[in-house]
Amino acid sequence: MANEQMKGKAFYDSVLQFYDHAASFSKLDPGIIAQIRTCNSIYKVNFPVEVDGHVQVFEGIRVQHSHHKLPSKGGIRYSMAVDEDEVMALATLMTFKCALVDVPFGGAKGGVKINPRTTSVQTLERVTRRYASELIKKNLIGPGMDVPAPDYGTSGREMAWIADTYMTFKYGDTNALGCVTGKPVGQGGIRGRTEATGLGVFFGLREMLMDEAMTTKAGLLPGIEGKKIIVQGLGNVGYHAANFCHKAGALIVGIAEREGGIYDEKGLDVAAVFKHRQDTGSILGFEGAKDIADSLELLEYECDVLLPAALENQIHEGNAAKIKAKIVAEGANGPTTQPAEKILLERGILILPDLYLNAGGVTVSYFEWLKNLSNVRFGRMGKRAEEGAMRRLVATIERTTGRTVSDEERQSIIHGADEIDLVHSGLEDTMITAYQSIRKVMDEVPGITDMRTAAFYSAIEKIGVSYQSLGIFP
Repeated sequence: MANEQMKGKAFYDSVLQFYDHAASFSKLDPGIIAQIRTCNSIYKVNFPVEVDGHVQVFEGIRVQHSHHKLPSKGGIRYSMAVDEDEVMALATLMTFKCALVDVPFGGAKGGVKINPRTTSVQTLERVTRRYASELIKKNLIGPGMDVPAPDYGTSGREMAWIADTYMTFKYGDTNALGCVTGKPVGQGGIRGRTEATGLGVFFGLREMLMDEAMTTKAGLLPGIEGKKIIVQGLGNVGYHAANFCHKAGALIVGIAEREGGIYDEKGLDVAAVFKHRQDTGSILGFEGAKDIADSLELLEYECDVLLPAALENQIHEGNAAKIKAKIVAEGANGPTTQPAEKILLERGILILPDLYLNAGGVTVSYFEWLKNLSNVRFGRMGKRAEEGAMRRLVATIERTTGRTVSDEERQSIIHGADEIDLVHSGLEDTMITAYQSIRKVMDEVPGITDMRTAAFYSAIEKIGVSYQSLGIFP
């Protein structure tokens, strides 16, 4: 446990070092810089839950890093490795992530020290509802105060339990479903949330690989097609990111997981690997692939893009010099330590930072929150009207040109945007716009040459404007 706490402290220290470096380029008042850096509130609670006829005490935490915008926003993770420094680091990252992609939330994060893999569903539900009750008592959850979401070890199931608990306490509040995001669609969730982070990773990586100036730096040709990618983690983020890249023509040559890694230079079928793991409990033994006992070794294989989508501190001083990828695309939070980043950059390896790349989850969570507050499904009011207008347009074209449109073409043209179309479109636009803002900083601010510093700088400037508009600082 002491080792896990050391990892949490190292993670938090890395985040602050990244922040301090980016802030050194800012002309904001030092007081604003200091305020932006600090976690506003840290709430730790120990609460009892009956387990198998005995009382067991669980430890929970909720950190709200910034209140420059309300509500604050951030996931809840269930893990025995949850500790204060780790949660503070993740809450801090969330503040800058939201600012970078223009999502009007402050950053937050939470966790409960529990192993979800060895705990019964009944106990998980009791712990989740009691943790939610503790947050409600302190006014640390609510659609206008703080909005949790799934994270490592949690899912839509836990979010539905939290929402139900909140509505029990706040009966009659028509905005109550907005107290959490990442809920199942039938319980106030939004279509497209499950794959949102992975799809955002794909959009961000695709945008970078279309940037000729950046691909030239990396020694690559523009475009995602044919790029060799190694993915660490086949969970929700890693699977969807890899699958979208695979469908776009990239070669997923390696996949690393807890039980080991697999490698095939001809490329792996991501969906088939995922099914193989579901059937056998392991990615090892996949037909045609080479098994690698230590999955961390796979991070050091040759590839165009290394996509760590597991946990923090995976690329560190001990292995950074051995990384052979041309681009490290951070699907996870904090997979690269600050000393490791220095080594990678000195070696000419480009880093697409977590601050930007995995912002798809919070972006679509924002869309879900808006849906809950408006109490209407996106696309409900406009889809049929849009389809009617397109039908009339197709009919006019056929009548005036004499050309008949095929059924397949007709369906493609007249299809009106429904909820998932709008969510994917909004996410794509968000990732493209944020990438352009990062590149603009790199082009215009002297001394900023890497994407992480540019991303932090862009976020810091936006948050500074928020504080100034509140009249708190000059």
